[in-house]
Amino acid sequence: METIIRFDKVSFTFDDLKTILDEVSFSVRQGMKVALMGQNGAGKSTIFKLMTGNLKPVSGTISIDKRLTVATAHQVIAEEDKKLIIEDYFKKNFQGDIYELRSKISTVLDIVNLKVPADRLIEQFSGGQQARLLLASALIQNPDLLLLDEPTNNLDYQGIQHLTDFLIEYKKSCVVISHDAEFLNAFTQGVLYLDSHTKRVEQYAGNYHDVVQDIADRIEKENRLNAQRERVIQENKEKANFFANKGGKMRNVAKKMREKIEDLEGEIVEVRKEDKTIRHFVIPAQKNESNDPLKITGFTVMQNHKVIAKTATIFLTKDQHLLIIGPNGIGKSTLIKSMVEGTASGFSIPRGIRVGYYRQDFSNLDVNDTVYESLTKALQESGENENEGYLRSVASGFLINSELIKTRIGDLSEGQKGLVCFARLVLQKPGLLILDEPTNHINFRHIPIIADALSNYKGLMILVSHVSDFIAQVRIDEVLDLEK
Repeated sequence: METIIRFDKVSFTFDDLKTILDEVSFSVRQGMKVALMGQNGAGKSTIFKLMTGNLKPVSGTISIDKRLTVATAHQVIAEEDKKLIIEDYFKKNFQGDIYELRSKISTVLDIVNLKVPADRLIEQFSGGQQARLLLASALIQNPDLLLLDEPTNNLDYQGIQHLTDFLIEYKKSCVVISHDAEFLNAFTQGVLYLDSHTKRVEQYAGNYHDVVQDIADRIEKENRLNAQRERVIQENKEKANFFANKGGKMRNVAKKMREKIEDLEGEIVEVRKEDKTIRHFVIPAQKNESNDPLKITGFTVMQNHKVIAKTATIFLTKDQHLLIIGPNGIGKSTLIKSMVEGTASGFSIPRGIRVGYYRQDFSNLDVNDTVYESLTKALQESGENENEGYLRSVASGFLINSELIKTRIGDLSEGQKGLVCFARLVLQKPGLLILDEPTNHINFRHIPIIADALSNYKGLMILVSHVSDFIAQVRIDEVLDLEK
């Protein structure tokens, strides 16, 4: 098969300071479906921007077939685009005859299984509907190379299955960034693994589980060989010292043995490092909060584009966890946002309780704050007099190092924003935890640790998630199905 894109020793830095990619080399052939994986913030989205020409490498070459059209389905819709209706949104990405636009829109919306009124503002769509719209906006460009950046975020089970089936049948080339190994393994034939330590890409055949096993086997082999060399080196050092003390010709023997030791030390390899995983953590619950229950007696949902009122009888007491479920577009995020803002009818929370809110789009973070400023605000909300050492210790547990803590929120990757949000919840010490799709953008290695922390949270908790594997790991006491 013909190679359509090739990176040859491509390096990229931000502001000539932070190295993102260091002499990266790989290729993508026509018709290939490839997973691009790596640590949060490693530079996967940067590779996409280099492929589309939105960024230029500092050194090295990127060879792209001149006939190739490339389109990206981004992680999130830009804020300025959320004020548009569907047709105006698609106009920005459509290169064909404007008179064909409406029929093309209808075609791509059918492909992504999105049925919404044409005159609705994009900001009124649910997160899952926006995820489908992002894919449709890429498909309307009829690209030869489709780049998908976390396409399963916010999608319900049916949406993920529909997307999976589409990609299995897709005949053109595709590169997908995702932390959902099960989704990737359904259709990809290879993996580009961006190593956050070396800043280089390793190219593998097979699926992601094969890659993880290959890396684990390589680390074990390298450690075993190094251990053998260290043992032989130690034995030779002891013998060399013994012969050196004998004098005469034995000193020449000792000299040769020391030369052999130097050769063996040169053979010791640097063991490949695993991607870092966040530390196990606890979200402390607010002290001395009311023992009154949280009550849900009614709510509204969107069905067939109409607002429907429903009744419920749910009473949550301290240390109880509620899961809210329902298909994309029914109004889960709208409901919990109104809970946080205190505008939800049929919903009352105990007086004086502090609410920790993990919002799926991170819009409750100030993009102009540094990470340090954002964490400091969360610590102040707790009302407790913890010192800066405590703040930095919590931050480091979420892979927020001394460099990252000075970074603007707006300059972080989506995955890094998610880790900042969890650090904020630890510092805030809420009495009520409300989480809307908290696994979006998060590296799969962190998911079991997050699930364990939520299971052990001792306050009230309301969770919205479509990720069945994650839900299965979290302690849930009650379920509210908005559809039934």
